[in-house]
Amino acid sequence: MEAEIGGIPVHFVEHGDGLPVLVLHGSGVDHREMVGALEPVFRDRPGYRRVYPDLPGMGRTPVPDWFRGSDDVLDLVLGLIDAVVGDQRFAIVGHSFGGYLAGGIAGRRPAQVAGLALICPIGEESRDVPPHAVLHALVDVADALDPAEQAQFRDYFVVQTPATVERFREYVAPALPLVDQDGLGRMFDQWRLSDPSGDAPPYTGPTLILTGRQDSTVGYAGAWELVERYPRATYAVLDRAGHALPHEQTGLLTALIAEWLDRVGEHRAA
Repeated sequence: MEAEIGGIPVHFVEHGDGLPVLVLHGSGVDHREMVGALEPVFRDRPGYRRVYPDLPGMGRTPVPDWFRGSDDVLDLVLGLIDAVVGDQRFAIVGHSFGGYLAGGIAGRRPAQVAGLALICPIGEESRDVPPHAVLHALVDVADALDPAEQAQFRDYFVVQTPATVERFREYVAPALPLVDQDGLGRMFDQWRLSDPSGDAPPYTGPTLILTGRQDSTVGYAGAWELVERYPRATYAVLDRAGHALPHEQTGLLTALIAEWLDRVGEHRAA
C-alpha cells in the first residue's frame, strides 16, 4: 500500500484488524525485517492491525533531496499516522533507528500511544559498546551466502547458524540493494531529534525495552537510562544477542512482546 505524505509516497504493508500497531524498522533494511520478527507473535493473537512502513531511503519509500535529519523523518511518520491511523489510539514498536523515532512519537503524542516497545534502540548517547564478537558459529558463511552479502551478515550477527542465515536471506538481504546510501547520508547529517521528548510529559504507558548483551552497534548500557523516562518499562538485556536480536533470540522476543501486549490490553481496559 502507499500513502502520499507531504508529496512523498510512503510505502507500507499491513496485516490484520483491530488496535493499530505501527512497526518501524532500523537503518539499512526495510519493512520486511520487522515483518519477519513480529508476525509470528501475532499468529495466534487476533485483534491487531499491524502497519509496517518503509522509512525514507529504504525499501520503496524515497528520501527527498531536502531531508536533512531525523526531524524530517519523524514529521513524515507522524503524517503517516494521521493518514492511516487517524485519531485512534495505537501501539508502536521500533528497532534501532526505528526505536529512536518511536520514542519521539511517544513523547509528542503520549495520549494517543497505547504502548511503546523499543528493540535495540539508538539513544542520544551510546556508551560501553562492546566490540563485535561471534558467539556461536555453526555455518560456513562463505558457502552459505553470496560474496556481496557475507560482510553484512558477519558484521550484523553474533549467532551465525543455518537458521540465522535463512532469516538474513529472507528478511534482510532483499532490502540491501534498495537502500539509497546518498539519501541516508543526507538524512543522518542531523540524526538527533531537535527535541526528543517534545513538550509532552514523560510517557507513562506500558513500555518494553529490549537490548542485546553483545550489541556492538549501540550496546545495552545506554538504554538503561530510558527506564527513568518510562516509569512503566520492562527492561531486558538478552545474552546471545547483538543488534540482530530479533533474529537471534526469537523465542524470548516473542514471549516479551506478548507480555507487553497483555499489559497494553490491561492499560486500555483500565
